[in-house]
Amino acid sequence: MVLKVFVKKGCPNCPAAKEVANQFPFSEMYDLEDPEGLAEAAFYSVFCTPSMVLVDEHDSVVEAWRCHVPRPSEIANYAA
Repeated sequence: MVLKVFVKKGCPNCPAAKEVANQFPFSEMYDLEDPEGLAEAAFYSVFCTPSMVLVDEHDSVVEAWRCHVPRPSEIANYAA
């Protein structure tokens, strides 16, 4: 599993998203102001920040949280 976290400078809720993501060693951070981050966001249909997409080993979406920060327990329920 990989937790892909999409953030952007100036986003008021992104620091909270980073804090939640840091609780999971399998998280990857993507900045939407970076070309690589923007491409990854487009691939997963992410159009707002913060967003998190949990994918399996085949890059299939297991669950996604767009435009808000999920509780760590919500992520853990799917990542178990």
